[in-house]
Amino acid sequence: MYGKYLKMEELRIMKATGIVRRIDELGRIVVPKEIRRTLRIREGDPLEIFTDKDGEIILKKYSPIGELSIFAQEYVDATANILGCPVCVTDRDQIIAVSGISKKTLLGKPLHKELEDAINDREAIMARKGEKRYIRITGENDDIYEGEIVQTIICEGDAIGAVIILNKDAKNPLTEIERKAAIIAANFLGKQMEG
Repeated sequence: MYGKYLKMEELRIMKATGIVRRIDELGRIVVPKEIRRTLRIREGDPLEIFTDKDGEIILKKYSPIGELSIFAQEYVDATANILGCPVCVTDRDQIIAVSGISKKTLLGKPLHKELEDAINDREAIMARKGEKRYIRITGENDDIYEGEIVQTIICEGDAIGAVIILNKDAKNPLTEIERKAAIIAANFLGKQMEG
């Protein structure tokens, strides 16, 4: 009964767009450009399809790495503990695991376009604040970090997210050790997705 109540609450949160589309002869429907832009759905992005007993169809952006969010959280907890630095894991849209700093600082926050582009371009970044390669993570409080390492997670040839190691201490910059830890984490998470 409680689960049913939550479902009704979720339905009350849904907003009508006023847009009506017909299904074509092949069973396709076009998601309007305005909605794709608002929800950051790009061409080729996978969508999950849910149905309920009331006949409603719900499309949700699919995050392959999101399925590993519990495992990713355990991994960043261990990594942050060993390195003594904030560590997070993202999918292509938001931060899904955070450790070493308050979770509310980054967890669930949408990625800044600079980080989205870095993931799409499969970049590996190690930079200090003020350097040309330094990118914004979420666009909120990014200026408090003195250094960053961004390592793209690749799964079956697709960029699916990133491992990010941050540094708040200008006196102790990130080193090759942290960069290698990010590479190991990204490779490991990518392999977990393939298995």
